[in-house]
Amino acid sequence: MKNSAAGASWRLVVRRVARGLRPRRGHRRSVWSAGVPLIALAAGLLFTTSATIADGTALRDDRRPQLNQLIAEKRERLEANERDAADLLAEVDRETGRLAELDQPARDQADALRQSAGFSALHGPGMTVTLNDSPRRGSDFGDNAPNNDDLVVHQGDVQAVVNALWAGGAEAMTIMDVRVISTSAVRCVGNTLLLHGQVFSPPFKITAIGEPTALSRALESAEGVREFREAVTDFGLGYTEKVEKDVRVQAYDGSTDLRSAQAAR
Repeated sequence: MKNSAAGASWRLVVRRVARGLRPRRGHRRSVWSAGVPLIALAAGLLFTTSATIADGTALRDDRRPQLNQLIAEKRERLEANERDAADLLAEVDRETGRLAELDQPARDQADALRQSAGFSALHGPGMTVTLNDSPRRGSDFGDNAPNNDDLVVHQGDVQAVVNALWAGGAEAMTIMDVRVISTSAVRCVGNTLLLHGQVFSPPFKITAIGEPTALSRALESAEGVREFREAVTDFGLGYTEKVEKDVRVQAYDGSTDLRSAQAAR
């Protein structure tokens, strides 16, 4: 049925072209008037071929509905997987809680370890130590200008204070109000501090909960802290100690994944 209609349209085009090519009586045919029927013939041929090939369907299928359907299916599958994962995690928590109820001593021990590991907020007396870059510049020293590295706080300076406070019996500690634990790494990039993915600029504040007198003695006896205090005198670096009557440190909420570990000797 479709092919006969296409054939009829094709024959109609040929007849019209033939009539157009037949010269009228008493008139001379120009090149343009002869070319128009040929163009019409070519167009008719193109339209007829397209109709035959298409066979009643669109030559350019719009694939957007298919892509939208595929995206919707993938999204539904992802949401289903997330629901399954949440259900499994909830089941693990329920089973863990059930087992903990059966063994109360083990639960109490786990809670105690959780606090000492830094996963509980604490408050109490302690001390805050603040380190700051020197406001002076090399040109301020005249002919005896120091290296620019001598005028800024370095990673080793912060680490020296942290280690001294731990050695002095600190129960908990924060750097720039961020809770640190035994696996926390202190890194400096230029004169900025990188801690748990956050970047801080000086002055750097280190707060520890512990007996203030013991913490102060530990700072005095630490070699790295003594060297920084000497630089305070020589280059104008900032160093202050402040006794805290009651300071609060938040619980650690960062990652607990370990990339490497070594047994203590």
